[in-house]
Parts: sequence; structure tokens; C-alpha cells
Amino acid sequence: MDKEKHIIVAGGGAAGMIAAVAAAREGCRVSLYEKNEKLGKKLFITGKGRCNVTNACDMEELFAAVVTNRKFLFSSFYSFTNEDVMELFEQAGLPLKVERGNRVFPCSDHSSDVIAALERMMRQEGVKVYLRHEIKGLAIQRKNDPETGKEKPVCRGVLLEGFGGKLKTVEADAVILATGGLSYPSTGSTGDGQQWAEQLGHKVTELLPALVPFEAEEKEEVKALQGLSLKNIEIAVYNGKKELYRDFGEMLFTHFGVSGPVILSASSFCAKAVSRGPLKLMIDLKPALSAEQLDERILKDFAEAKNKQFKNSLNHLYPAKLIPEIIRRSGIDPEKQVNEITRQERQRLAEVTKGLSFTLTGLRPFKEAIITQGGISVKDTDPSTMESKRVGGLYFAGELLDLDAVTGGFNLQIAWSTGWQAGKAAARHPE
Repeated sequence: MDKEKHIIVAGGGAAGMIAAVAAAREGCRVSLYEKNEKLGKKLFITGKGRCNVTNACDMEELFAAVVTNRKFLFSSFYSFTNEDVMELFEQAGLPLKVERGNRVFPCSDHSSDVIAALERMMRQEGVKVYLRHEIKGLAIQRKNDPETGKEKPVCRGVLLEGFGGKLKTVEADAVILATGGLSYPSTGSTGDGQQWAEQLGHKVTELLPALVPFEAEEKEEVKALQGLSLKNIEIAVYNGKKELYRDFGEMLFTHFGVSGPVILSASSFCAKAVSRGPLKLMIDLKPALSAEQLDERILKDFAEAKNKQFKNSLNHLYPAKLIPEIIRRSGIDPEKQVNEITRQERQRLAEVTKGLSFTLTGLRPFKEAIITQGGISVKDTDPSTMESKRVGGLYFAGELLDLDAVTGGFNLQIAWSTGWQAGKAAARHPE
């Protein structure tokens, strides 16, 4: 490759940094522009500051974890797999470990070490990094397309703010946009890339917060349960009678609604629906027990506490903080002796246990969302190169595309795979 070929990367997050490394390894001169004072600000806070780098599952599971446009990722996932990611980081001096659910973390448990490894790779490959440089737009030329005989826009660089506020053009042979989505705007994700793409005729799908907690209508109830974590429960989310999502795992009550791993994943499947109207959340507190088995369990507990009041007989079945809400919903008098509880009352208790319901009214804002759902339409993007189908020499990578997945390192894998592919393809872009 000709060292004089110049590639510009817009954005110093996961996708941007990996794209810069990939393009530089092809022998290009690479400039990365980041508007923040340091690289990887969002990467720094991922995985609660530990950075869940990827997931060590097999390819079938990797694709199954993608919520939006998984077929589009076929080429990039196979071109730069989760195993390739792990190997790249370990070769860069970052030891990794695999935890529950095949989640991959740095052995140090510090996300800063992941960023440091990417910075080392960029330094080794001669990537020039420009911090506190905010790109204001793209430099576009019109060129005859030999295939169609029509004029086609071509990206020839980026626009930066120059002396006296005037825009100056920094020329490049190709530009990779990796400016992120809208989640955690304090890290610099403000949707610039989507705006530039839209101005150039690309379709941008509806942008919604995803992997984000839900707000609930039952404000007093959830506030009373605030801080309560439920493990080994099953949730289902319904839009009317239609089931949108079902999964088993862990959740948390907050002052505004519900959160926790299983709820965050549900948000990615229900974001569009809840933005249009309320949904019903059903929580099965004892998913391992059938209705009959649960009744036997309740009878057993009641037999051991037959001389107690109902309100004092439930501490083996439920967490203490949940008992007042269970009693309220069961409609059973809390002062009633256990040996006086009827079969019908017992049945109501079982129904509440297997179907504790809440009304989901909306999602928390982008500033609390792990990722953005929606973005530049994959129909306007070549899946084998990440190049725009509308503008020559313009490549997309990471969260600004309409791609997202559940929690577990899968969204970062999307960033690594699309970034790597964009970097390699941009380096090979014809002059």
C-alpha cells in the first residue's frame, strides 16, 4: 500500500480506534480526530468501568445476540471474529479473562487498560491522533461514475474550524465516520455523523435509547421496592396480548421503575413499542415451579407456620421488602391466621407470585442508555466494506449504524468488526 494514501477517522471511540489501526496496518497514513480531550470516553465507562470487551461464545450465539439487522453483520463478523478481537488485544499486551455468560474482560478489571492497548497499537502503526478537534462536516466533491455515467458525490476529507471561525478542509482519500450514537451524550455522542449522513441523502432510522431502564406507571409501588434485586426470575413483556420479549435472569427495582440485566435486554426488543404506548411487564417470581408445585410449596410453608398471622408466614417465599406488596396484591387480610386461609386465597397468592405485573410507560433518557437503537440505514451501506452506497470514499463503523445487540459484550463486538472492516476497505479504496 502507498504510504501517501491518507485516511481520516472521525471519532476516537471503540470503532474509530480499531478502524485507524486496521487502515494503518494496510500501510496508509491515518489521522484520527476526536473532539474530546481524551480517547475512549464511552469505552471507559462500559461494563461499570471494567469494559466487557467481547463475548467468547460461538458464532451462532454471536449472531443470535444481535437485535437489529443481524444479516448485515455476516461479512464483518466473519472477517474479524470475537476470537480475532481477543487475539489482537492479547498481542497488544492486554491479558483477558472469560467470566460467567462468556463475557470477556481485561484481567486487570480496568477499562483504561483496554483504551491504553488501543493507543499503543495506534502509536506503533503511526496513527496521528488529534484531540480537541471537532469535525464540523464533510468535504464532498461530485465526480462522474464510470459505471452509471452519472455524477456521484465523493468524500474528499473533513471540515474543521480554522482561524477566525472559518472552515478549513483537511483532505483525505477516504473518511471513516465512527462518531457513535446518542447514548451517554456527555461522552461526545451527539449524533453528528447521522446528521451529516442524512444531509447527503442517507436514510437514518428512528433513534431510540436501548439497553436502558424502563419507567413504570406504579410510582408508589416501585419507590417502596427501590433497591430490591430479584434473581432467578422470568419476565415477559406484552403489547396487549402479543408477547414482545421473555427471558430469565436478574432485575432491579428503582425509584422510577425497573432496571437490571434482563430488563435492559428487554428494552432493546421493546423500545419502539413502548415509545408508542404502555406495555405490560409480568414477573414470574418462581419460574422453576409449576402452579401445582407452587401450591404445594405454599401449603408446606403454611403448615410450618399454621399458628402465625399471614403477614408473618411469607419470609421463606419472598424477600422481606417484597412481602407488603405481595400481601396487598393477594387481597388476603395480613392479620389472618394461616390455618384460616382458603384455597381460593391461596390460589390468588400463587397467581400474584407467578404474575407480578407492572405497567411500563417509557424508557429512561439517552443519558442513561448504554447504546442507541437506530441509525444510518444498513440499506445505504455495503456490508462487505462498510462504504456508503450513496457517497464514494465514505465509510461507516460502530454505533452510528442501525445495529444493536443485547448486553454481554456483543455491542462492542459490532464496533470492533465494523470498524476493522471499514479500516481495511478504506485503505484499499481506489484513488
